Amino acid sequence: MNVINRQIFNAIRECQSKYPIQAITGPRQSGKTTLLRTLFPDYRYVSLENPDNRDFALKDPNGFLAEYHDQVIFDEVQQAPAIFSCLQTLVDSRPDRMGGFILSGSQTFT
Repeated sequence: MNVINRQIFNAIRECQSKYPIQAITGPRQSGKTTLLRTLFPDYRYVSLENPDNRDFALKDPNGFLAEYHDQVIFDEVQQAPAIFSCLQTLVDSRPDRMGGFILSGSQTFT
């Protein structure tokens, strides 16, 4: 894989140690997934475009987060808005853990 070294790499890495959740948004096919998978190769990757993953997150958001509770990239997270409140509750319960969740998507998270 040919990855262009972007200026944003350092900013994303710096934020990883300061915040429990990071969100990367942008238009489709702009390289978000490639960027995140390059920067965080040890993180689990979960695409919510996948109907099974999306269904699990929508029907049982707490169970979904119990399965994917740390060091995870949730791609196209806007597909399952039900996990946002549960995710907030989870990170609030462990205030000293930073960088555990990376959210990406092609639309505004509302």
